[in-house]
Amino acid sequence: MNIYHFAYNFFTFGLSLIVLPAIWCHERKDPERKLALTQRLGYDLRPLDPVGSGRPLVWIHAVSVGEVKAAEAIVDAMKVSGIKAAILLTTTTMTGQRDACRRFAGRATVRYAPVDLWGATRRFLWVYRPDLLVCMETEIWPNWIANAHGAGIKTVFVNGRISDRSSHSYMKIRRLMKPVLERVDAFSMISEADARRIISLGAPAHRVQVNGNAKMDAPDLYRSEVGIQTLRQFYAVEENTPVFIAGSIRGAEADILMTVYERLATQIPELVFILAPRHLSRSSRIADIARAKGVEWQYRTQLGEPGVARSAPVVILDTIGELRDVYSIASVVFCGASLVPLGGQNVLEAAVWAKPVLFGPSMEDFEEARTLLETAGGGICVKDGMDLAERALHLLMHPGEARRLGRLAKRAVLSNQGAARRHARVVAELLPDIESRAL
Repeated sequence: MNIYHFAYNFFTFGLSLIVLPAIWCHERKDPERKLALTQRLGYDLRPLDPVGSGRPLVWIHAVSVGEVKAAEAIVDAMKVSGIKAAILLTTTTMTGQRDACRRFAGRATVRYAPVDLWGATRRFLWVYRPDLLVCMETEIWPNWIANAHGAGIKTVFVNGRISDRSSHSYMKIRRLMKPVLERVDAFSMISEADARRIISLGAPAHRVQVNGNAKMDAPDLYRSEVGIQTLRQFYAVEENTPVFIAGSIRGAEADILMTVYERLATQIPELVFILAPRHLSRSSRIADIARAKGVEWQYRTQLGEPGVARSAPVVILDTIGELRDVYSIASVVFCGASLVPLGGQNVLEAAVWAKPVLFGPSMEDFEEARTLLETAGGGICVKDGMDLAERALHLLMHPGEARRLGRLAKRAVLSNQGAARRHARVVAELLPDIESRAL
């Protein structure tokens, strides 16, 4: 342990002594939150489920729902390729934990990940003793990696992604990051840009490879036509009803988009406008804006009540995990966190449904996806709210053009599938005593 790692542990331990008592007093009142915190501190670590016993144990960490979906695609690719391993899947968020329990029921052990404290990490590794640690995307936790390395456990970053903003933040602590990254056995990154950034932080270049985005291979990537029709009925829209969906909106975008809606509605009175905040706590803020402007609105959760159908032109999506499917009924999609300087969101989730995708100029966290769609002609960057309204109005009033752009967007996604298999190959190469490496 070098001086920087020692300082990191000194700081995090001291901070935990201050913060954890208050968190414990709050979380212990809720059984689910209490279990999550207990497991994250390295206690109440229940035995492995009897799934794949006798095989090498792969600990896969997926922060939340998006990473869990990518992890499922990679685990499925491992199975199809004959790779035999037991899976221990951890998440950080409770929504990710619920989704993981649903997706991996009967085929993996699902637990909460330990916080990156020295003691919590060592207790977790001592109880479960994995043979390989797989970090989805780029979860750089110094104590996880140091303790795994010390215990002879190999580590790999899979579906690795590191944004330009994150890279700049990590560069400020490069003297801590570089020794940590040198202990990682392999880096299976999404793009060339991600590879360059992780190397600049200290990852050995000969251990870094580019294998694409496994989220494009997610097993629930496509809804059946029956499923789409069910969604249309739920939201009371016909196949030719103009539907504009603004997904993962953040900050001042709520005000901007409500103004965009007012402009669109004057030209398209039958328009259905669905807004999905990135954080549910912002739902009430959107409702306040709509109320102040005299716009009729409903929460998505209200539509599930008996006898309540959609009647308002504006719907606020106040649920978790539904946005990707709801994109399937859109005519035009806007992906948020991009009109404000917050790095953007994943535009490919809408593109897979063959929808034209609009986004603002701030796409630093998803620049490869942006480039992919713009190059294919299925994605359009807008400068501001006025430009967004004009572009959206044109596409909504010219549905044939919107469908053409949507087909281009979907084609771009399809041309980049197969990443899960390539990432699975990297995992297989690091597993001990593997029965089959036939990839």
